[in-house]
Amino acid sequence: MSELLGKLRQKISGGPYYYRLTVANGVRKEFSLGTCDFEEAFQKAADLDVIWSSPTHEVAIAQINAIRGFSQESKNLPFDEVWRRYQVHPNRATPHTVAEQNSYRTTFEEFVHFVSYPVPGRKSHAIATGIAEVTPLVCEKFASYLKTTSIAVDTHNRKIKRMRKIFDCFKEYYTGENPFRSKTLLRSEREERGLIVQRQAFTKEQEEELLQVLSDSEHKLMNKAEIRVLFIIGMFTGQRLKDCLLLQWQNIDMKNRRIWVKQFKTGKEVTIPMAPELYSALTEAKTWKVDQYVMPKSAARYNRTDADGKNVGNNVINHDTLRVIRWIGLEPSVSVPGRKKKMTVYGFHSLRHSFASFCAEAGVPKAVLLSILGTDSEIADKYYTHVGDESQRKAIEAVRGRGAEKSAQAKIDEVLSLLDSNPKPTQELLKTITTILRPEHGV
Repeated sequence: MSELLGKLRQKISGGPYYYRLTVANGVRKEFSLGTCDFEEAFQKAADLDVIWSSPTHEVAIAQINAIRGFSQESKNLPFDEVWRRYQVHPNRATPHTVAEQNSYRTTFEEFVHFVSYPVPGRKSHAIATGIAEVTPLVCEKFASYLKTTSIAVDTHNRKIKRMRKIFDCFKEYYTGENPFRSKTLLRSEREERGLIVQRQAFTKEQEEELLQVLSDSEHKLMNKAEIRVLFIIGMFTGQRLKDCLLLQWQNIDMKNRRIWVKQFKTGKEVTIPMAPELYSALTEAKTWKVDQYVMPKSAARYNRTDADGKNVGNNVINHDTLRVIRWIGLEPSVSVPGRKKKMTVYGFHSLRHSFASFCAEAGVPKAVLLSILGTDSEIADKYYTHVGDESQRKAIEAVRGRGAEKSAQAKIDEVLSLLDSNPKPTQELLKTITTILRPEHGV
């Protein structure tokens, strides 16, 4: 390799290369080459030398400015400054929940810890110290690290997308495209297709058992009467836990026996007629009415937050519902290979699955179910696939030329013709007539 006019160096061992050279009037400039590979960095530096050897410095500067990635003097934003600036950036993410807001910061801190401290096999104590030093290769290493932490595919992808959003706010500190924009950083859902444990629906018998244990005096639970009403609302409306628990009296019409729900998750409004069992439960709840909530004590527990404003009460109520499910001998969660956390099989959300399952079995049109669950519910697809299967089977039979069954009138005409030509009934004739009139005939 020929010698360079300037000096090629890495600020951090294993990090991206920088090229420093002296230009007009002794001014020294340094350019980030955006690569950790020495040969690639050397070639980029050599290209800069060619440009700088132009007839005049003015031409050289114009040419350098025309090359993407070398239009500014190298700038870097240290990681300890990033979050402070991100919090006030106009393009920052604005999650609806405090929990997700905290998750952005936690994910960023996890990334900074990864690039800042040594791990087995790493040659240096840091991969990068600021935004400008984060290359696609650094992001690939971070994604590989996440795969070793036994988190779900969805969790992995959420972390990458959070980092992508954060880096979108600091484009002036890196060259080229957002290093977290590469699709190879995301994991495929197919990786877990064989491991996914589906949420199970309760049977009618299991729902009866739930109501029995919630009515007896043997099993103890805080605000047990309210939790029983909570389960009944879930059983006969198919709504999510939060929508059921925070149901208010102003959304209940006892006279016309109808409930209105504006779903917290989707913002959709649904209206549901009351089943007699639900009417009885709400009539009982009227006796303890103290504020706008149907289940005031449980709603107060659910709405509890910590010092940072994060909701902590939802987990308390969720644990109560799981406890009830264990009372009838069901284990809510199961271990899954490759994951730290167990996956939920049975929970309050299972009542939503049960609602869809019972509607499908009763022949309730899918559109009617969606008008109750919400039009974007994926649960309906799970329990109404048999409708599509049957339609597909009929389509295949039609292609084979066997799907067209004779009309009732055609069958009658055929039988009358047989009787006309065979005035004397025989056992064989009766068999033939039976075959013609059978519904499966011709299929």
